[in-house]
Amino acid sequence: MNKATYTEDVPPDRFKLLERIISLDRPARVMLIGATDSGKTTLLTFLANRLIDEGLRVAVVDSDVGQKGILPPATVSLAFPSDPFSSPSELSGEAHYFIGTTSPGQYIGEMAVAVKRLSDIAAESADVVLIDTTGFVTGQGIEMKRLKAELVRPELVVLLERSGELSHLRKLLSPYGEVVTLSVSKNAREHSRGERREVRKEKWKAYFSNASLVEVDMSKTIPTGTELFRGRSLTHEERDLLSALFRWLLIAGWKGERYVVVKADVEPGSRQYSRSVIHAVDFERLSNLLVGFIDGDGLCLGVGILKWVNFGEMRAQILTPIPREEVGKAVELRFGRIRVLETGEELGLLRRDEL
Repeated sequence: MNKATYTEDVPPDRFKLLERIISLDRPARVMLIGATDSGKTTLLTFLANRLIDEGLRVAVVDSDVGQKGILPPATVSLAFPSDPFSSPSELSGEAHYFIGTTSPGQYIGEMAVAVKRLSDIAAESADVVLIDTTGFVTGQGIEMKRLKAELVRPELVVLLERSGELSHLRKLLSPYGEVVTLSVSKNAREHSRGERREVRKEKWKAYFSNASLVEVDMSKTIPTGTELFRGRSLTHEERDLLSALFRWLLIAGWKGERYVVVKADVEPGSRQYSRSVIHAVDFERLSNLLVGFIDGDGLCLGVGILKWVNFGEMRAQILTPIPREEVGKAVELRFGRIRVLETGEELGLLRRDEL
């Protein structure tokens, strides 16, 4: 199931946009911006296919982490299509940047860095770099789009809007590139939250279809993206005191800027403690957590699902489709903020400060 497929039934202004892109100096970066279900991916597919037909080398940067086309999910991905395609889901990513969530409101910095890094890689060999973005165009999404445009400096920013809802973005982004506004196609169809969730489920399931368990030595592949594992291990006295005070089964703990513990509640009920002194993580929040394997360049080799952590031996069991030799190239194991099963079922999102 894909939300967007290739079509030639597009409004006339899409052909004018195509001509404008062909006329740009190369490499040309083109950023597509619009609300959810505004037709960004359909427009990208149309433009990419027509540009390929013109003999141009095209790169696609897929940063719509909520409705990802190019696998794996929860990353920003780069692909170089050599032939026309009907949907970005047909493309194989050649580079990825780990975000670790499908709701990136708390990760606007990482999103901007990801688009900048992959756009730079793409521009080294492509004539046109097409950048698909999330449908997040309100609140923090506005700042995310500004940061992306400021870093990338696209030759062209294409806004897809229904009734002037992006007028603020038009003014905000105009210093960073030429801005073109198109109307949302009458063929664009809105999808329910359930439909979007079903699309994501199929993407997760497809990515993990050939996954197997690997063991990662976290004394060598450093865990990042979390406050866990930082500082010295707690003493027996500290563990006993925290367990007694808060009725916790203490699984692991460290003392750095504050006490950080992984725990399970022995008894139900709320606990009162200062978050500036203690950071407590429920053990179950780590179960089926998405993690990214990060190489020495900061790029993502692929993602996995955390299945078990042996804190004493600093070893983790992770379900991933990445070949074992590729796993061995990772220098970081970066913790994400979404819990998901290999069947594609999403178990929930975590706030950034939860880990």
